[in-house]
Amino acid sequence: MSMIELQGLKELIESISRERNLPRSAVQAAIREALLKGYERYRRAQNMERRQFDEDYFDNFDVQLDIEDQGFRVVATKTIVEQVVNSDHEISLEQVKDMGGEGAELGQEVILDVTPDKKEEFGRMAAMQTKQVLAQKLRDQQRQMVQEEFQDLESSVLQARVLRFERQSVILAVSSGFGQPEVEAELPKREQLPNDNYRANATFKVYLKKVSQGQQRGPQLLVSRADAGLVVYLFANEVPEIEDEVVRIVAVAREANPPSRYVGPRTKIAVDTLDRDVDPVGACIGARGSRIQVVVNELRGEKIDVIRWSPDPATYIANALSPARVDEVRLMDPETRQTHVLVAEDQLSLAIGKEGQNVRLAARLTGWKIDIKDKAKYDREGEDTKFAAARAKAAEEAARLEALEDEYDEEYEEDEEYDEKMALGRDFEDLDEDLEELDELDSDLEEDVRR
Repeated sequence: MSMIELQGLKELIESISRERNLPRSAVQAAIREALLKGYERYRRAQNMERRQFDEDYFDNFDVQLDIEDQGFRVVATKTIVEQVVNSDHEISLEQVKDMGGEGAELGQEVILDVTPDKKEEFGRMAAMQTKQVLAQKLRDQQRQMVQEEFQDLESSVLQARVLRFERQSVILAVSSGFGQPEVEAELPKREQLPNDNYRANATFKVYLKKVSQGQQRGPQLLVSRADAGLVVYLFANEVPEIEDEVVRIVAVAREANPPSRYVGPRTKIAVDTLDRDVDPVGACIGARGSRIQVVVNELRGEKIDVIRWSPDPATYIANALSPARVDEVRLMDPETRQTHVLVAEDQLSLAIGKEGQNVRLAARLTGWKIDIKDKAKYDREGEDTKFAAARAKAAEEAARLEALEDEYDEEYEEDEEYDEKMALGRDFEDLDEDLEELDELDSDLEEDVRR
């Protein structure tokens, strides 16, 4: 079998594998594919017969690498036929027998060496094409490996190291595990923490939000320092009761990048337990705040409120507004989840929070629309009347819409009946016309008989 030499093939595979953190098998596959593209280009250039090559014309061709002898050859899988129509895909039974295939039969497939005889010309063109295609194929192989490696790690936390800065994004190096090669990940501006200091080689814990697919430019991994999942992971890692499922995290509301620079990042986390002997809030805070302090330090001083979850909405809402003291929670409209929270005058600013952050996070945590009211100035009768009128108006509007829907359904049914009647009438008209035509034919036939 003929072979085209590729000097330094073995060293090339080793160096690419080492530089790009790819297995040698992946590098060899990329080189084979690039060389096959070179062969296709050579064949198209040497097409003297002006033959039309379809997109899948060369699917039965392949390239075999000889690492030891540092070369390659082109082979083709051909079907044995009685009479050859396309010599690139078929071979006659007689030719196979001349090659020594005595037991060959029609319909079988054979693999043949089709390396071009003009080795210098083909080798030069293949080398040029290989340089152009190989880099893209290696990138594709690398992206596929990253996708397979990190796909199952989405929504988990990884250790990251700062590499460089691109526009407003930070490019980090992350690893899927001990001993695994590092892969680049992007930390966009919106996913960064305002108190983080992203200097070269600084290390952070990051939350893996997404593993991108496709051929887009840039890192495939999108990570975050602002996602609530990072807080959940840090608490689960620091509190053994959460890891043992004695304490569970019910809900998290986080504002890592507040709308105003005068407000710092803050998180509210609701916890619960089924064990009466365990205090879930105390378990998360730890002795003298030791456990929660580890989480706060990792998040660079972010304020964290740990509150007790309750199945009673009023109690849950009162807890969520911590550290403010709540006097009363009035569930004004459970259907639309609106509530009024009554507090003393000196607790108003604390309950609302700086630029509304406390009440905003409490609303996200509980899923209720919360209005903070001064207890001393609260008009109970007036508020009750207002909400009663709003409920009555909503009920009236719902009834009106239901009546319109019923009216529409009736009109639709009448239209259907009318269409059926019209269709039936047209059928009878067509039948009458057919009978008239038959009568005319009978009359003509009788006249013919008389004649």
